[in-house]
Order: sequence, then structure tokens, then C-alpha cells
Amino acid sequence: MILILGGTAEGRELASALGGRGFVHSLAGRTSDPRAEGSVRSGGFGGVDGLVAYLRKNRITAVVDATHPFAAKMSRNAAAACAKARVRLVRLSRPGWAGHPDARGWHWVEGHADAAVAAARLGGPVLLTVGRLHTPDYAAALAEHEVVARVAEAPEVRLPAGWRLVRARGPFTVDGERKLFDGHGVRTLVTKDSGGEHTVAKLEVAAERGAHVVMIRRPPHPPGVMEVTNVAACLAWLG
Repeated sequence: MILILGGTAEGRELASALGGRGFVHSLAGRTSDPRAEGSVRSGGFGGVDGLVAYLRKNRITAVVDATHPFAAKMSRNAAAACAKARVRLVRLSRPGWAGHPDARGWHWVEGHADAAVAAARLGGPVLLTVGRLHTPDYAAALAEHEVVARVAEAPEVRLPAGWRLVRARGPFTVDGERKLFDGHGVRTLVTKDSGGEHTVAKLEVAAERGAHVVMIRRPPHPPGVMEVTNVAACLAWLG
């Protein structure tokens, strides 16, 4: 039995490619309408020990960590649990945007606190695309700025009164991003180095419109874990 961790596009693509092979697709349970295929479980495992127990109880023979590039805690737990349970582990991680043609001109930062400071300095209107959980982290620094916060689902906390909330889920098109940038006069984009093609259009439009880009670097992942960057390589690893 194979355990796929994560509701990313790569995780869904892998689940589809596995077809009739035995697998469980595990999701964090943070969205109300997750997209997944096959046998699905939702919610956490209860830390490393809980995941170890799950692996043993369900006779998991291989784990594919297809979580979001910024889900560092889950990746650490997966590495520790698989080592303890002696289960094979591979990290399926889409390439980041560091190699993007415009990457050298972006404002690279280490985390959300630094990104908020940079956005406040560069000025708005600011387009935030950092996810529901971290959007409130910018409220203090950008309370007096024009902000458009795009999220798949609304945050559970109240945002500054002057902010505009846009609920949308990718993939996003270049034409759609142009309408968003032009409709709100976006001058600064804040985003994470998520990589992939589903949300890259905003970077193309930012370059077209001469907008600043504040890019949050990916957190480090556990050392020593085999990593592949596409589903074909992951299938080959699974054998």
C-alpha cells in the first residue's frame, strides 16, 4: 500500500497515474472542497508517533511526500516517521521559480514577516497570494495600505477594513491575471516560491506591468530524502 501525502496538483496527478494500484491519498483537511482521487483520508496523524502507528497498522510500504513546498513540518514528520517505521520515502516536489527569467529582479525574503516589511516599503496596491493561513500575518504592516488578498477560502480572522478579499483557486490564466492587476492597479505582488505552472501567470503579468515582486524563499526540507520533480520519476521510483 502506498501513502500519498498532500493535495497538490502533483499528488493528484500521481494518484490518477497509479490507477488500480493500492494507495491512500492523505489531505490536511484545510479546505472544504479538496480535489483528490481514489481512497482519501483527511486530517492530521497526530505527529510523528501517530504517523508511525498509521504506517504500521495499514501496512504502508512506500510514502510519497507530495505536500506543498512550504509544508515543512509535515515533511519533517514524514521523514522521521518513515525512518522509524522503516518505510521507503520519496519527496515529489515541483521545481521552484529561482530559475525564472525575472527571478534576479525580485525581492527575495526569508519569511512572511520580512515579506510584509518589504511590501510596506515598496508600496501598494499590494496583491497578496500567500494563502489563507498566512494572509492575516500582513495585517499589522499593511493595515493602512491598499491590499488585494487572493485566497481559496476566506481567513477565519477579520482583515483590515480597507482590504479587498478575492476568493479564487488556480490554475490562473495570463488574461485573468491581467484583469486582476489592472482592475486593482497592483504595484507590488507578494507570493511564495511555490513553483509549477498553475500560478506562474501572475509573475508574467507582474513583469508586463512593471510591478514589484516580493518572493518568499522555500523552507529547507529534511536532508537525506530522495527527491524527484515529476510524476514519471516518482512512478519509476515506486517500481
